[in-house]
Amino acid sequence: MKKTAVILLSGGLDSTTCIAIAKDQGFDIIGLTINYGQKHIFELESAKSIARYFNIKNHSIINIDLASFGGSSLTSTNMKVPKNRRTADINDIPSTYVPARNTVFLSIALARAETINSFDIFIGVNALDYSGYPDCRPEFISEFEKLANLATKESIEKKGQYKIHTPLINLKKSEIIQKGMELNVDYSITSSCYDPYENGNPCGSCDACELRLKGFKDAGKIDPLKYA
Repeated sequence: MKKTAVILLSGGLDSTTCIAIAKDQGFDIIGLTINYGQKHIFELESAKSIARYFNIKNHSIINIDLASFGGSSLTSTNMKVPKNRRTADINDIPSTYVPARNTVFLSIALARAETINSFDIFIGVNALDYSGYPDCRPEFISEFEKLANLATKESIEKKGQYKIHTPLINLKKSEIIQKGMELNVDYSITSSCYDPYENGNPCGSCDACELRLKGFKDAGKIDPLKYA
């Protein structure tokens, strides 16, 4: 009998590769996308396309208004997304950091997993080519996993131990892309940009675009997205 995994699906390159890896490992997939008030709302449409591409029949979009708190250029209309930063400089904690986002996301994924008796959660965090977010670090994932196994009925009753799977955490962006292509991921349906145009085309100059473009270049591949 196949095991079931809950996968956080943003619509981006990393979470899409996570799905391909989980399917390759034999998991049945429950897709979970969070509409948290992000300005780059186009990624939700990408998430739907990705769910269809992988034939994920159980894909939920959950609405949580983190934008009402502000504090991030991804959610606040009063803050601009930083542009044209060198990839070598993308290692601080930028304004695109959304306070406690991955803590919130993993908590929702944990709740979903517990209701379906699943003990496996996948998240596409990366600690190498990333934008300096504290909730993408191995230390954070390790501590959240401990919390999951302290805070849930299923774990306390010894029915299983929760595992937070982070198959991309120690990979360069180029290695993630290469892995995805080995697993036949269609990156043309993904959306990474923090500040896309109205038609969904990426801006090409935000941190997410810079890291994505560098990843494809380093992998010796052409990004299938149309920029600007």
